[in-house]
Amino acid sequence: MPIDVFGVLANPVRRRLLERLREGPSSTGELAAMFELGRPAVSEHLAVLRKAGLVREEPRGRHRYYHLEPDRLAEVRDWLHPFEHYWSRRLDALADFLDEESET
Repeated sequence: MPIDVFGVLANPVRRRLLERLREGPSSTGELAAMFELGRPAVSEHLAVLRKAGLVREEPRGRHRYYHLEPDRLAEVRDWLHPFEHYWSRRLDALADFLDEESET
């Protein structure tokens, strides 16, 4: 059964891990230090990201380093692309509304 990537991305901890991994590979310990969660909890989130194909794991001695897998994220971007026009229009309408409100 395929993993629901959007369900995986819905979790704020996993999104933050991905954001950090955009800067480059990191060890489990370095990633866990970003949170007030225990290392086992962060490892579970990393396992979910790995199963979804969003990160890959590289063992180096006793440590594991995680790398972002951008190809999988590109699939998500490609799926979302047709909706960009909708959000662009909505944000433009919001900006117009706010401009009108500030004039009054």
